[in-house]
Amino acid sequence: MKKRCFNPTDFNYTNYGARGITVCPQWLDFQQFYADMGEVPAGLTLDRVNNDGNYEPSNCRWATQTEQQRNRRFNISITYQEQDKCLGEWCEI
Repeated sequence: MKKRCFNPTDFNYTNYGARGITVCPQWLDFQQFYADMGEVPAGLTLDRVNNDGNYEPSNCRWATQTEQQRNRRFNISITYQEQDKCLGEWCEI
């Protein structure tokens, strides 16, 4: 998370820090991050609910790989009967 947002030599920096994605100040201290997010549940990784938003308590969750893949900015999103889902999820349904 920190490397993606703050280290210009990181492979993923162009998709995070260079886009203006940052980490909330309190999460620069691991103890506060841990207090907010807790233990990493088995099989899950950190995900931003709004992938244009920052890493902060109100925008982060633990998510499965499938949830992560469905929450990418390049996905095609379709709204049907007031439900918004990515194309892959609609295909599955």
